[in-house]
Amino acid sequence: MKSMYLAAALAALMGSAASAETIGVSMQSFDNNFQTLLREGINARVGEVNGATVQIEDAQTDISKQLNQVNNFIAAGVDAIIMTLTDTSAAAGISEAAEKAGIPLVYLNLEPENLGKLPAKQAYVGSKETDSGKLGAEAACSLLKEKGKASDAQVYILMGDLAHQASRDRTSAFKETLAAGDCKGATIADEQSAAWTRTNAMDLTTNWITAGQPIDVVFANNDEMAIGAIQALKAAGVSMDDVIVVGIDATQDGLAAMAAGDLDATVFQNAKGQSASAVDTAVSLVRGQSVEKNVWVPFELVTPKNMADYAARN
Repeated sequence: MKSMYLAAALAALMGSAASAETIGVSMQSFDNNFQTLLREGINARVGEVNGATVQIEDAQTDISKQLNQVNNFIAAGVDAIIMTLTDTSAAAGISEAAEKAGIPLVYLNLEPENLGKLPAKQAYVGSKETDSGKLGAEAACSLLKEKGKASDAQVYILMGDLAHQASRDRTSAFKETLAAGDCKGATIADEQSAAWTRTNAMDLTTNWITAGQPIDVVFANNDEMAIGAIQALKAAGVSMDDVIVVGIDATQDGLAAMAAGDLDATVFQNAKGQSASAVDTAVSLVRGQSVEKNVWVPFELVTPKNMADYAARN
């Protein structure tokens, strides 16, 4: 797998003669739990690489703010830029600006729309988002079959920010997988964006409950929204034994909800692996070393049976 070369790359980076690489990092939002894990991972990896320093900025989900941060990094003459995009459609312009300035650029976690046309000295590190939706659908269908509801389940989907390819890919893969298997009789009753947040997800789920229609499955594009759905269901007196809730990320909060018996499945997204790979790729580009254009870090299904294996991984 392409991502496996990074262990050797790190050894080379740590053992090479020290130089003074400065990496500018623009994060989509410090308030997002998974983005926080990525930020912590970046700081940890930079501390292991000889000669590298990092400056991390919060874009606060504002594309204008993020573009200003990128421009400021370029003006300051940083050696490389890492970013999680606030709006993936802005990638082409950002790539052009970094290329013109001669500064290596690594997109992290949120796939840029120009993925297939990245200039030289640019790369993407992330996970194949369709895989997470597929795994989530397979888990939901397996649980529906156990309940005898595979043919007539009412399914609700909490999407992330619609400006993110991850949200669109996770949702489409979930629906396609559900429709192609033993649960093809299930109905997607509604799908709405809760913009990755727990509060928005709680409000949307409350609306669904108030409408009085049955809710058999809630698939959330991340654990934060899954937890918001759980909070709304419990506040309304709905037994969690009656609703299957599936998330993505396997954050500590998500695993705690699973341990409490509320979250039925989640899909581990390797924040440490992604952030470490992004730093390794950026430093390698600065040092003129070859890198993979796309570095894929696999998703993994997490259920109550194996959740202990993931307790300290994010």
